[in-house]
Formats: sequence, structure tokens, C-alpha cells
Amino acid sequence: MAQLEAMKKDAGLKREIEFEQKLVSLMKTYDKGLRDIVAILDPASVGKAVARTPKQRRARVVKVYENPHTGELIETKGGNHRGLKAWKEQYGGPTVDSWLRK
Repeated sequence: MAQLEAMKKDAGLKREIEFEQKLVSLMKTYDKGLRDIVAILDPASVGKAVARTPKQRRARVVKVYENPHTGELIETKGGNHRGLKAWKEQYGGPTVDSWLRK
């Protein structure tokens, strides 16, 4: 509570709050946002946010499925493999998923 009372009496804080209120009022008057204000004050900083490098995806792990009935192996990085889909239709998805080698 003592800190709150000290902040209420601080002249610097009062000036900052007054400045912020005036800035918000001007932004509403001219229909501008914070990005517009930053662009006006520091035009060089606008291009920096756009020049980010895209995030790299993690490489997919090769999964090996072994059919216990035929001994056939399928290696795939995704679930869109023709043979794997055929197995899932024939034996069911959960059963084929249990054939995954560890």
C-alpha cells in the first residue's frame, strides 16, 4: 500500500500517464495504431519484422512396418503409402499400427 501511495505522488509517473492519454487520443483522432506510430518514429524498424526467416520443419522419421502374416516390410515417412493403406483396409488401422517396429 505504501508503494502504491508513493506511485500516486510521483510526478514522473503522472507525466507518463498524461502523455499516454494524449497519445491514445491523437491515435483515435487520426485513426492510427501503435504500428503506425512506430513507423513514423523509426522507419528503419518496420522492415526488420518482415525479414524473419521461416521456421524449419523437423525432418520426418522413417517408420518401418512388418506384416507378421507375410513378413513384408514397408518403410514410410508418412501414412500415405499405398501398401500401408491396403494393409489398414484389410487388417484394420489399430492392428497395422501395432506392427510398427521400434
